[in-house]
Parts: sequence; structure tokens; C-alpha cells
Amino acid sequence: MTRISNTPYSALEVGQKASYEKTVDERDIQLFAAMSGDRNPVHLDADYAAGTLFKERIAHGMFSGALISAAVACTLPGPGTIYLGQTMKFTRPVKLGDTLVVRLEILEKLPKNRVRVATQVYNQNEEIVVDGEAEVLAPRKQETVELKELPPISFG
Repeated sequence: MTRISNTPYSALEVGQKASYEKTVDERDIQLFAAMSGDRNPVHLDADYAAGTLFKERIAHGMFSGALISAAVACTLPGPGTIYLGQTMKFTRPVKLGDTLVVRLEILEKLPKNRVRVATQVYNQNEEIVVDGEAEVLAPRKQETVELKELPPISFG
């Protein structure tokens, strides 16, 4: 099992950074479409996507948003963090096979354990694909947790 630790509000510092990385594959697109209900053919149908301005299939925009959520929940501040809000500007398409890196930076510590966090997603070419900012409620106490194993998922 994987164990991860958080950074409680008292230990967070402005300028503190963390990152989270994921390569987008076919399974991710299929699972995200199934989970979200977003079956837009630009994500799922290569023939349809070829006729769009992207010329090929692209990942759902909110897939990148989900990676930001994972980064906040699993890296900085980490387990116990509660999302209060998120802004996102999508600047480039994400394609299958892209390796995305979410970069987080603590921008400001606010009253009542609230924190402003810069949330940016880059592709493998160091091009920004999402630019945003989150406001979260940081955990009050430090803790280490075990991540639950996910059950196998099959398509059929």
C-alpha cells in the first residue's frame, strides 16, 4: 500500500511547491467519459475529431481539472484538504499520450485555515495547458494515511 502525508495549515509556507504527474492514455479517456457522462465525440471518435480544429482526439478539459484535484488531495496540502473553489483557463488541448504535470504553489495563507494555491498544468513540452487558482481549507493536523487500492476495472 502507498502511504502519503499532508502538510497542515501551520506548516504551509507561501512559495511552497509540489507537483503531480500523469500520462493520459486511452483507458483514462474511456473511464472519464463513463464516469462523467461526457461522450462528446471529439474525445472518443477519431473520425469525428479529424474534422475538428484539433485534427485528432483530445482529452476532456475537466480531466486536467481532476488531476489538479488529485494533486491538491495527495500532495499539497494533501489528505484532509477540502476544496472551496477553483478557477481554470484552458490554454491548449491535451492529447492522448501527453504527460501532464500539475504544479502547485502556495500563494497566500488566509484566515481560518484557508489557503490560495496556484494550479497550473503543463504538458511534456513545458507548454501550459491549464492555468488556474484554488482556494482550499487546509488540514489542521499532520497525518499520514494509506491510500486504498482501487478494484480492477474492465471494459466489456
